[in-house]
Amino acid sequence: MADEIVFYTNPMSRGRIARWMLEESGVPYRTEYLDFGTTMKSPAYLAVNPMGKVPAIQHGETVVTECAAICAYMAETFPEKGLAPTDAERGLYYRWMYFAAGPLEMAVTIKSLGFEPPADRLRMMGCGGFGNVMDTLEYAVSQSPYIAGERFTAADVYVGSQVGWGLRFGSIEKRQAFLDYWNRLSSREAYQRATEIDNAAIPAQPQA
Repeated sequence: MADEIVFYTNPMSRGRIARWMLEESGVPYRTEYLDFGTTMKSPAYLAVNPMGKVPAIQHGETVVTECAAICAYMAETFPEKGLAPTDAERGLYYRWMYFAAGPLEMAVTIKSLGFEPPADRLRMMGCGGFGNVMDTLEYAVSQSPYIAGERFTAADVYVGSQVGWGLRFGSIEKRQAFLDYWNRLSSREAYQRATEIDNAAIPAQPQA
C-alpha cells in the first residue's frame, strides 16, 4: 500500500508505543505533534479521533487509534516485515496483547489511583486483583523468550511497552522475569531509535 502514514502523537504519551511499532515496521511515516488540551481538542484532530487523544495513525483513508490496535494493524498491513504472528503463534500473540490492553492496564491504573477494590467485589472487576494480574504477567513472559514464542512480534511491542513503563515508574513489581524480558526488548535498535526521536521532541524546560 503506497498511501502515506500520518502519525499523530505527543512525545510524553502512549504515542511512544506506536512510535516503536512504526520504527520496527520500517515503513515511511510523517509525524504530526499535538499538544494536550489544545491541538488534541481541535476540530481538525477530533475529526480523526473523537476522543481527542493520541496516538492515532491515518493510512490513506484508514484511521486507527489505540496502541494495541495500531500494533496489530501495522503488523498485518505489512506482513513482509515479519511482525505478524504465524499460525502457531496466533493464539499466544492475541491472548497476551489483549491481556496487556485490558486486565494489565486496568489493574495498574486502579492501583496507581490508590483504589483497592474490596475482596468481595473482585468478581466485578474485569482485571481481578492486582497480585493475580502480576502473577499472570510473570507467567506470560516466562514461557519463552518472546511473548508468542521464540520470535519477536508486534505483541512484544505492546506487552513490552507496558512492562518497560511499569518498571520505570514503579507501577509494576520489579520481578526478575519482568526485568529479563524488558532487557531483551529494550536492546532492540528500533526501540532505541524510537526513544531517541521522542526524547528529542520533548520541549526543553525553561531554566530557573
